[in-house]
Amino acid sequence: MMASLKIIRPINLFIIAITMYGCRYFILATNGYQKIHDKPILFFFLVISTLMIAAGGNIINDYFDVKADKINKPEKLILGKLIEKRQAILLHWILNGIAFLISILISLASKSSFILLIHLASINLLWFYSLYFKKKPFIGNVIVAVLTGMIPVLVVVYFEVLNNFNKPYSAFHEDSWSIQLNYNFIYVVALMAFIQNLAREILKDIEDIEGDKKIAARTVPMILGVQPTKVLVAGLLILTPLFYFFLMIDGQFSALRLTILTSAFWMLASIFDLIGFFSLIFKPNSAIRKNHLLIKLSMFAGILTLFHVSLVYFLFS
Repeated sequence: MMASLKIIRPINLFIIAITMYGCRYFILATNGYQKIHDKPILFFFLVISTLMIAAGGNIINDYFDVKADKINKPEKLILGKLIEKRQAILLHWILNGIAFLISILISLASKSSFILLIHLASINLLWFYSLYFKKKPFIGNVIVAVLTGMIPVLVVVYFEVLNNFNKPYSAFHEDSWSIQLNYNFIYVVALMAFIQNLAREILKDIEDIEGDKKIAARTVPMILGVQPTKVLVAGLLILTPLFYFFLMIDGQFSALRLTILTSAFWMLASIFDLIGFFSLIFKPNSAIRKNHLLIKLSMFAGILTLFHVSLVYFLFS
């Protein structure tokens, strides 16, 4: 049982869940002056189906990575040691099958096929990533980063589907009051999630060079070299603080439903990324795991921004 839990990465799934709920609360809180169509039970099933697809993706990734993991992280090896590969592939298909059925029900309830198509595309993309694209330079990293960045966007799709009306806005028709929802900051969160996960995936490739050779993979550090790859990651990490300070100086916070107070956790995320940037540039031989931790802390601070802004709006609006 514990082995099954470990293979689906429960901490990563928890982060996905709180990200989705953070985006939901942000949209509800910052658009509180409008009537917003939201079905909590439908959203709950959307989160559950997304978690199942992510869990299935973790399993299939480990399934195709057994040879590499025997070298890269033998102490953490689960497949073939604690769980048979046949059981893992069965669990993968069960999770994806249930998620697919849930997405059909969501599509029927919302009268839109967008979420079904996104789920179906994600299931297939995770399979082909694990089987083929992971061994290719950069494209595998981009696929994982895109799928991570799509998590906040999926919440936007959910609200767009429920609040999309054919009739124009009218003060006399209550159903049309929610057609001007502001998703600007959610898109920023998605972009930051993409950048930080891209940096993290490339860093992981540095750690996994020896095992990746075993499966004939060609990753970024194998092509560029370790030190140039660290510079590339540093360049990605500096984007978050630069973006934050540019928007603050340019006066764009109001369009994002932010203030200096409510953006405090985003500032903290920027500080973590700055520390990672200087560590990679001026201490290129420093431990990769330290930089992994900094990226995770930065991502978590970004998630807390969603809840922080929502709380401030609920308390003072």
